This record gives sequence, C-alpha cells and structure tokens, in this order.
Amino acid sequence: MSGSSWGKKMDPSSPMDSNIEDEAALIKSSCITEMSSKDYIMEPSIFSCLKRYFQVGGMPEKVVELLSENYSAVAQTINLLAEWLIMCGLAPTEVQDLVEDHLKDLLLKHFDPKKADTIFTDEGETPSWLESMIAHQKWRQLFYKLAEEYPDCLMLNFTIKLISDAGYQAEITNVSTACTQLEVFSRVLRTCLATILESGTEEALKRNIPEFAKMVCHAEHTYLYTQVVMAILAQNKNGGTVIRRISQEIEKYAKQKGHDVTHITLALDGATSHPRAQQCIMSMLSKSQLNPGDVTILHKLYTSDDPPPVNLLRLPLFLELFVDSLFTSKGTKINPDHKHKYIFLLAYAASVTEQRYRGDRRNINCDELQQTSQAIDKVHHLVCGGKGQLELMSEIGTLYHCIRYPVVATGVLKWVEQIVSDSTYFEKQMDHTPLHLLLLDEIVSCHVLLHQEVLKLLINLFELAFSDLDTLVQLELKKTVLDRMVHLMSRGCVMPVISYIRECTDKEDTDVSLIRHFVTEVLDIICPPYTSDFVHMFLPIIENESITGSLRNEDGNDAVSDFIVHCKTNFIMVT
Repeated sequence: MSGSSWGKKMDPSSPMDSNIEDEAALIKSSCITEMSSKDYIMEPSIFSCLKRYFQVGGMPEKVVELLSENYSAVAQTINLLAEWLIMCGLAPTEVQDLVEDHLKDLLLKHFDPKKADTIFTDEGETPSWLESMIAHQKWRQLFYKLAEEYPDCLMLNFTIKLISDAGYQAEITNVSTACTQLEVFSRVLRTCLATILESGTEEALKRNIPEFAKMVCHAEHTYLYTQVVMAILAQNKNGGTVIRRISQEIEKYAKQKGHDVTHITLALDGATSHPRAQQCIMSMLSKSQLNPGDVTILHKLYTSDDPPPVNLLRLPLFLELFVDSLFTSKGTKINPDHKHKYIFLLAYAASVTEQRYRGDRRNINCDELQQTSQAIDKVHHLVCGGKGQLELMSEIGTLYHCIRYPVVATGVLKWVEQIVSDSTYFEKQMDHTPLHLLLLDEIVSCHVLLHQEVLKLLINLFELAFSDLDTLVQLELKKTVLDRMVHLMSRGCVMPVISYIRECTDKEDTDVSLIRHFVTEVLDIICPPYTSDFVHMFLPIIENESITGSLRNEDGNDAVSDFIVHCKTNFIMVT
C-alpha cells in the first residue's frame, strides 16, 4: 500500500464492502432461521449460533424475541409430568425408565446419520454430552443398535471407539462397526478370548462361542486376522490346545454359514510348502467325500522320509470323513485294497507327534502309530464285518482294550449312535443292558473329552418315543439309559446331567417313576461335601413330594431326608 493512500477512508460503495455486507446478511438470516425452530434454546448448537449472530451485528432484542416465542418447554413439561407421576406413587427409577425408554425409541425411529455427522463435525471435539451418554449402559446399548443400522455414520464409528477406549469392549462383540476398526476389534478379540479361557468349562465354551464366532465371521478380513492371531497363540504351551479348539469351533461355524475357509486353515498349518497334500485335502473337503486317488497320494506322502506336517490331517471335518468311513455305513464305502491306507492316515493323524526346532528341522515321534493302526483295524473289522451280538460279546475284551485309544472310542461312539438310532434295535434286545450301551460306559470311563457327546446321545435315546414297545418295556429301557447317565456323573460329568434331569422335572413331561429311579441311583453314589451349584440343582428335585414321597419314612431315617437335612444345615437356601 502506497504512502499516499495510507489513512484514507474506504469507499462504502466498494465491491469488498458489499461482499462483506452480503455475507453478514446471509449469516444473520441463517441464524434467525435456526433460532426460529421449536425449543432451539435447548439445542447444543445455541452458543455457536449466538456467537455468529452477534459477530455480524445481530440485535439482542431479536434473539430474545425469537427464542421466547419458539420456546414450548418440551423438556420442562416432561420433568413436570415425571414429578407428578412420582407424587402419584410411582418409583423414581420406574419413571426414569419410562422417559428414557420412550426417548430411546424416538431416537431409533428418527435418527439421521447425516445430521449426526454434521453436528459432530461442527463441534470440532468430542461433545461433553456424548461422553456423559456412554457412561450409562442404556445409552451404550442405543449406540450399538444404531451402529448396526448405520455402519457408515462417522459419529457412530467414533462413539464405538470411545466406548472401547472407556473399557466396555466386552459389550460390543456383536457390533459390525467394531469389525471395521482394527484397534477396536483387537480389544474386543482380546477380551472375548480372555473370557472364554478364564471360564475353563465346556458349558461356558459352548455358551460363548456362537456370539464370538458371529463377530469373527463378520467379514473375510476379520476371520483371517483372528485365525492368524490364534495360530500364533496356539503355539504357546499354556492354553495353546484350548486356543486351537476355539479356532476349530470358529472354522466349523464359518463352514455352517456357507463360507469356504479350508484354504486359510491349510495355509496357517503350512500347507503352501506341500502343494500336493494341500490339493488332495481341499479336493476331498470340497466334495465332503474321500476318494481312493487322493487317499493314495496322501498315503504315499506320509510314508515318505519327509512327510508333510501332521496338522494338515487334523482338520476336524477331514478326520470326521475318515471316522465315518471306517466305523459307520454313512461314509464312503472303502475298497478293501485301499483300506490299509485309510487306516494308516487316520492312525497317523491320531497318534503321531511333531516337535519343531529352529528352521525346518522336525522330530517326528511315531511310537504309537503301529498300535493305533492295529486297534483301528481290529475294531473296523468287528463293527463293519456284519457280526451279530453274540459274536461281538465274545470279542468284548478286544473292544474294551481298543476303546482306550481316543480315535477308536470316537469311532465306536459313532457306530453305537448309528445302531441304537434304528427304531427296531431295542425290539430285538433280550439283555437288560444291551452291549452297545455297555460300550458307552467304557468310553465314559476312559475319555473325559467324550462325555458331552455321550450325554448328547443318551438324551436323544431318553427322549425317543419307542411307540412299538410295551409301556413297561419302554420304562425299563429308559431306566437303563438313566443308569448310563448316573455312570456319567460318577465319572465327573455331574452338572450337565443334573441340569438335564432338573429340566425334565420342571417341564413335568417325564414319568415321575423315572425321575424317582434316577434320584435313588444318585443318592446311592454321592456323599458330602457337595458344591452349592449341585445343591441348587438337585435339592428341588429331592424336595418334590411327588417324586421322593414314597422314598421317605416317618422317622426321617432315609437317604432323601438325610440329604435334605444336610443341605438345610450347611447351605443358605434362596427361594
């Protein structure tokens, strides 16, 4: 600027002044429009609006006029109605729930993600009201629902991250938005895995896996990321086997949902270094059927001096194909010329262990391979050779000996399930306890990990109608099944069995004499001390007069009365 122009007044009619005046008029008009809306004085943006309005010369009188004329006091009216409801006798918490639930419904109905993003952007920082909302579970639940419905809303994505930062990641396992943010997803993954590992029971695992698997299988990248993390964790000696089990459960869930994840599983197990083995396994899994060609190639590879990793054979669905083929009639019919190859591969997967060192060096332990192969071969010959019950009874010692091998026990369990599921099976039985149910007892005695599968089979048997059998024969058969459940309890499977019988009692759809028989058998094998969980489940059955009335005497000198007295004396019973 030249010296001659220094200090000169600007021409009021210059284009620059005209632009400034036009801009100021637009700002005033915009602010007046906002302040003319209903109850605008209650809006969070009121302060920024007033600041803009006064900066361009807005009149205070106009502000007072607009805000007062458009003030309808909705919030204050709600507060007044709430006070009246409390005065009429409703509890303050009940009134608060009514108001909050209605507000929650309105927000779900009228939420506009674009407006939410605009408000969020205009604030320039995390709004204080948002931080206050996420401190309350009810409003966090609202954000979870909104995030599911509007996954592209920036404000909701940021809110989910805030909730995770605040330590509530355990609540957001089913939120798809969490799966799009690595930091949030990693926290949720860590929390879920810790919860499952700390629970330490089969029941807790089955309870937690479905929701966890649903989150992991939200997208291919979340599935891959989770499986890579778990593959690394599975190498740890402490808890590594449990992590591998969780990984397999997630793989199973993914397959049930129609996702082909075999290539990911094989890649994590090192299959890319063994393309021929990978191709054979994927070919059979894709068709859910074994074939002699691929089995022959795998047999040749695993009998070589440098076999592929044993983990490639240990895919649960792949092992299931071999077990079905060798122990039941459901699987692929095996050509006798190739039978030894099927047996070898199943035995190899079940018995061989590998210890890896730095680099590619491995120590392969095959000490149990031959014995396992022989056990599979013997039992395959017995169960698939068309032998009758008398012939099987003569080989009961061989069956009991071979059942000690977990893979054989699994196969025998599958075979027993197929046999006893035949509606005519029990019509032909003369023995009080059929051979196949005796084999279940031996499996239970030898293999804790098969307890749940045996219980599942026994429950299915117990709930079958057996309409072709005489009523008394039906009752005796069901008592025999209950005896197997009592044996399960004696081997440590206590709460699952008791929980099922308690469920039958509560439903009142089971013959009382059967429950009475169960109670009598259980009282014969138990003694103090009892856990509180056991007492909580079993005592209501014992106290049921229609079940145990005939088992008591007037002197109280009986097992039922002794159990009740012990529980009343040592436990605080909550009704």
